[in-house]
Amino acid sequence: MDTIAVQRGDITKLAVECIVNAANSALAGGGGVDGAIHRAAGPRLAAACRRIGGCPTGEARLTEGYDLPARWVIHAVGPIYRDGRHGEPALLAACYRNALSLALTHEVRTIAFPAISCGVYGYPVAEAATIAVREVAGFLEHDTTFEQIVFCCFSVDVELAYLEAMEEIERL
Repeated sequence: MDTIAVQRGDITKLAVECIVNAANSALAGGGGVDGAIHRAAGPRLAAACRRIGGCPTGEARLTEGYDLPARWVIHAVGPIYRDGRHGEPALLAACYRNALSLALTHEVRTIAFPAISCGVYGYPVAEAATIAVREVAGFLEHDTTFEQIVFCCFSVDVELAYLEAMEEIERL
Protein backbone atom coordinates (compact mmCIF):
# COMPACT_ATOMS: atom_id res chain seq x y z
CA MET A 1 0.00 0.00 0.00
CA ASP A 2 2.81 2.36 -0.92
CA THR A 3 0.33 4.42 -2.91
CA ILE A 4 -1.65 5.38 0.20
CA ALA A 5 -0.35 7.88 2.77
CA VAL A 6 -1.75 9.33 5.98
CA GLN A 7 -0.67 12.80 7.03
CA ARG A 8 -1.85 15.57 9.28
CA GLY A 9 -2.21 18.99 7.73
CA ASP A 10 -4.24 21.48 5.76
CA ILE A 11 -5.77 19.84 2.69
CA THR A 12 -6.03 23.23 0.96
CA LYS A 13 -2.23 23.49 0.81
CA LEU A 14 -1.38 20.01 -0.49
CA ALA A 15 0.51 19.66 -3.75
CA VAL A 16 -1.81 17.10 -5.36
CA GLU A 17 -3.80 17.26 -8.57
CA CYS A 18 -7.13 16.90 -6.80
CA ILE A 19 -8.52 17.37 -3.31
CA VAL A 20 -11.80 15.94 -2.11
CA ASN A 21 -14.19 18.22 -0.30
CA ALA A 22 -16.44 16.87 2.44
CA ALA A 23 -19.36 18.78 0.96
CA ASN A 24 -22.99 19.29 1.91
CA SER A 25 -25.70 18.27 -0.55
CA ALA A 26 -26.25 21.87 -1.67
CA LEU A 27 -22.51 22.24 -2.41
CA ALA A 28 -22.92 25.54 -0.59
CA GLY A 29 -19.69 25.76 1.39
CA GLY A 30 -20.39 25.19 5.06
CA GLY A 31 -18.09 24.81 8.03
CA GLY A 32 -15.03 22.67 8.66
CA VAL A 33 -13.05 21.44 5.68
CA ASP A 34 -15.85 22.48 3.29
CA GLY A 35 -15.64 26.11 4.42
CA ALA A 36 -11.83 26.05 4.38
CA ILE A 37 -11.77 24.75 0.80
CA HIS A 38 -14.30 27.35 -0.35
CA ARG A 39 -12.34 30.16 1.31
CA ALA A 40 -9.02 28.99 -0.14
CA ALA A 41 -10.41 28.42 -3.64
CA GLY A 42 -12.07 31.82 -3.85
CA PRO A 43 -15.52 32.92 -5.01
CA ARG A 44 -15.35 31.17 -8.39
CA LEU A 45 -15.69 27.83 -6.58
CA ALA A 46 -19.01 28.84 -5.03
CA ALA A 47 -20.23 30.04 -8.44
CA ALA A 48 -19.24 26.71 -10.03
CA CYS A 49 -21.02 24.79 -7.27
CA ARG A 50 -24.19 26.85 -7.78
CA ARG A 51 -24.12 25.94 -11.48
CA ILE A 52 -23.95 22.23 -10.58
CA GLY A 53 -26.99 22.64 -8.36
CA GLY A 54 -26.30 20.09 -5.65
CA CYS A 55 -25.23 16.51 -5.11
CA PRO A 56 -27.02 13.58 -3.43
CA THR A 57 -25.48 11.87 -0.41
CA GLY A 58 -22.99 9.20 -1.44
CA GLU A 59 -22.24 10.83 -4.79
CA ALA A 60 -19.54 13.23 -5.98
CA ARG A 61 -19.20 16.17 -8.36
CA LEU A 62 -16.09 17.84 -9.82
CA THR A 63 -15.09 21.49 -10.18
CA GLU A 64 -11.88 23.26 -10.93
CA GLY A 65 -9.66 24.14 -7.97
CA TYR A 66 -9.46 27.84 -8.86
CA ASP A 67 -7.12 29.51 -6.31
CA LEU A 68 -6.07 26.20 -4.71
CA PRO A 69 -2.78 24.47 -5.53
CA ALA A 70 -4.92 21.50 -6.67
CA ARG A 71 -6.27 21.63 -10.22
CA TRP A 72 -9.52 19.91 -9.24
CA VAL A 73 -11.91 19.64 -6.31
CA ILE A 74 -14.19 16.65 -6.01
CA HIS A 75 -17.16 17.43 -3.79
CA ALA A 76 -18.26 14.21 -2.05
CA VAL A 77 -21.37 14.29 0.13
CA GLY A 78 -21.10 11.99 3.10
CA PRO A 79 -23.95 10.85 5.29
CA ILE A 80 -25.06 12.48 8.50
CA TYR A 81 -24.44 9.84 11.16
CA ARG A 82 -27.51 8.73 13.08
CA ASP A 83 -26.68 5.35 14.55
CA GLY A 84 -24.98 3.40 11.77
CA ARG A 85 -28.14 1.46 10.94
CA HIS A 86 -29.63 3.84 8.38
CA GLY A 87 -27.34 3.11 5.45
CA GLU A 88 -24.54 5.36 6.66
CA PRO A 89 -21.68 2.86 6.04
CA ALA A 90 -22.81 2.15 2.48
CA LEU A 91 -23.25 5.85 1.71
CA LEU A 92 -19.83 6.72 3.13
CA ALA A 93 -18.20 3.91 1.15
CA ALA A 94 -19.95 5.17 -1.99
CA CYS A 95 -18.43 8.63 -1.45
CA TYR A 96 -14.94 7.22 -1.71
CA ARG A 97 -15.67 4.95 -4.68
CA ASN A 98 -17.49 7.70 -6.58
CA ALA A 99 -14.75 10.25 -5.89
CA LEU A 100 -12.05 7.85 -7.11
CA SER A 101 -14.03 6.95 -10.23
CA LEU A 102 -14.63 10.61 -11.02
CA ALA A 103 -10.94 11.37 -10.51
CA LEU A 104 -9.99 8.63 -12.96
CA THR A 105 -12.27 10.04 -15.65
CA HIS A 106 -10.28 13.29 -15.37
CA GLU A 107 -6.92 11.48 -15.43
CA VAL A 108 -6.04 12.43 -11.85
CA ARG A 109 -3.01 10.59 -10.49
CA THR A 110 -2.64 12.25 -7.07
CA ILE A 111 -5.59 12.89 -4.78
CA ALA A 112 -6.18 13.81 -1.12
CA PHE A 113 -9.21 12.98 1.02
CA PRO A 114 -10.32 14.58 4.26
CA ALA A 115 -12.14 12.54 6.93
CA ILE A 116 -15.52 12.69 5.16
CA SER A 117 -18.53 12.96 7.53
CA CYS A 118 -16.34 13.07 10.66
CA GLY A 119 -16.91 16.73 11.49
CA VAL A 120 -20.35 18.22 11.99
CA TYR A 121 -21.94 15.12 10.38
CA GLY A 122 -20.85 13.18 13.48
CA TYR A 123 -19.52 9.96 11.97
CA PRO A 124 -17.35 8.11 14.53
CA VAL A 125 -13.78 8.63 13.34
CA ALA A 126 -12.51 5.07 13.81
CA GLU A 127 -15.46 3.60 11.87
CA ALA A 128 -15.16 6.19 9.11
CA ALA A 129 -11.40 5.64 8.80
CA THR A 130 -11.90 1.88 8.46
CA ILE A 131 -14.47 2.39 5.70
CA ALA A 132 -12.28 4.95 3.90
CA VAL A 133 -9.13 2.83 3.97
CA ARG A 134 -11.02 -0.34 2.99
CA GLU A 135 -12.66 1.38 0.00
CA VAL A 136 -9.46 3.00 -1.25
CA ALA A 137 -7.42 -0.19 -0.83
CA GLY A 138 -10.16 -2.17 -2.59
CA PHE A 139 -10.25 0.32 -5.45
CA LEU A 140 -6.49 0.01 -5.87
CA GLU A 141 -6.78 -3.77 -6.19
CA HIS A 142 -8.60 -3.22 -9.49
CA ASP A 143 -6.96 -0.03 -10.73
CA THR A 144 -3.31 0.98 -10.37
CA THR A 145 -3.61 4.35 -12.10
CA PHE A 146 -3.21 6.44 -8.95
CA GLU A 147 0.34 7.37 -7.95
CA GLN A 148 -0.60 8.80 -4.56
CA ILE A 149 -3.72 8.84 -2.41
CA VAL A 150 -3.45 10.89 0.77
CA PHE A 151 -5.73 10.80 3.78
CA CYS A 152 -5.23 14.34 5.06
CA CYS A 153 -6.17 14.51 8.73
CA PHE A 154 -7.00 17.71 10.56
CA SER A 155 -6.01 16.52 14.06
CA VAL A 156 -3.84 13.99 15.86
CA ASP A 157 -6.78 11.78 16.90
CA VAL A 158 -8.04 11.57 13.31
CA GLU A 159 -4.54 10.84 12.05
CA LEU A 160 -4.14 8.03 14.60
CA ALA A 161 -7.49 6.51 13.58
CA TYR A 162 -6.43 6.46 9.92
CA LEU A 163 -3.01 4.99 10.75
CA GLU A 164 -4.71 2.27 12.81
CA ALA A 165 -7.12 1.54 9.94
CA MET A 166 -4.14 1.28 7.57
CA GLU A 167 -2.39 -1.19 9.90
CA GLU A 168 -5.58 -3.23 10.17
CA ILE A 169 -5.97 -3.49 6.38
CA GLU A 170 -2.29 -4.41 5.94
CA ARG A 171 -2.70 -7.29 8.43
CA LEU A 172 -5.48 -8.85 6.34
